[in-house]
Amino acid sequence: MRFDELRLAEPIVRAVATEGYTTPTPIQIKAIPPALAGLDVLGCARTGTGKTAAFALPILHRLAGHAARSGRHPRKGAARGTRPRALILCPTRELATQIYESFVAYGCGLHLRHTAIFGGVNQAGQVRKLHAGVDVIVATPGRLLDLMNQGFVDLRAIEVLVLDEADRMLDMGFIRDIRKIVGSLPVRRQNLLFSATMPDEIRRLADSMLRDPVFVKAAPVASTAEAVSQSVYHVGKKNKPVLLERLLRHDAMERTLIFTRTKHGADRLVKVLRRSGVEAAAIHGNKSQGARTRALDGFKSGDTPILVATDIAARGIDVDEITHVVNYDLPNIPETYVHRIGRTARAGATGVAVSFCDHEELDHLRAIERLTKVKLEVVASEPDLALEAPAASPKRREQSRPARTSANTPQRRRRRARRPRRSAA
Repeated sequence: MRFDELRLAEPIVRAVATEGYTTPTPIQIKAIPPALAGLDVLGCARTGTGKTAAFALPILHRLAGHAARSGRHPRKGAARGTRPRALILCPTRELATQIYESFVAYGCGLHLRHTAIFGGVNQAGQVRKLHAGVDVIVATPGRLLDLMNQGFVDLRAIEVLVLDEADRMLDMGFIRDIRKIVGSLPVRRQNLLFSATMPDEIRRLADSMLRDPVFVKAAPVASTAEAVSQSVYHVGKKNKPVLLERLLRHDAMERTLIFTRTKHGADRLVKVLRRSGVEAAAIHGNKSQGARTRALDGFKSGDTPILVATDIAARGIDVDEITHVVNYDLPNIPETYVHRIGRTARAGATGVAVSFCDHEELDHLRAIERLTKVKLEVVASEPDLALEAPAASPKRREQSRPARTSANTPQRRRRRARRPRRSAA
């Protein structure tokens, strides 16, 4: 099947071809027709399988038809003060930017107006775009709700609501914000919910929001990419940095995405790698938007071959040439492992997923293997690795030396007083 067989508007098909796509992915083939028919859709597919286009293309088709019916000249775009008609909610700034750029690219021939709303930056520019009139809003829940409370956003004309990466938004605690936002939307609307995994919580959320949804999936929920080689090292926590440095030195790890459990852990690991001469950057929620953008741009260009990320921040990383994924810390949610390793082996390429597992993470490893039904190959256990701690820096060696005892302590004064005095000759 080709995109021109999906009955999409001709400018959209032309824009998709300009982006280099002629054949839709399985999730697009299954999700676009019911979405074009105005039905609610519950979609599940691994990351990198084209979920963004699966909801962006039918939304653009719908808005293009609305502009034609309303008599609005297509080159004028949204009129000043026009209320948005499509709302896409996603968990991170990076993902919001990625989705926004996709709408701009796929809708370049429709002259619709889009905007991205997220925190970490000054809201003035976002408010100006809203005041000028937009057709599509791509937003993170927190900043959108903040602007709604200030009276800058009017969602009474929303026709389509999309929840993208719904599983991660639940993990991040966005559910209350989402319910507040949904409560301000028109009751009569189309709902599209997409997620890389489909735990029970997502099913319950879908049941509360969607009306007779069409369930589509491109692969089993717990499946992992077949083109990904998966392995595990059994290694103690204190030896993980040494093992990672060794792999980076001796293996052909060209563009590597490393996952840590915490933001502090990501920053600490970057410092360790830089001390060993490895160019690396960290991306997580505590970084400013400028720092996150620079880190991601450096990773995409290849100037920074190693990117250390937390799961939340990684939801906006859309890079096809990632050769390796390293689970420096195993996730405590097995579905997260599926999402992590899906960052490699994209666009028909192959990839490598390496996991480090210490004794406290054995339960996480077993849960991952139960979910994926894949027994990870054990490359080495710690006794086989003969790891040695890196040599301390001169500064650290100096700090580790015992401090010299002052010559004028009370103990030394008493000892001197007990010694027999020598008479002068």
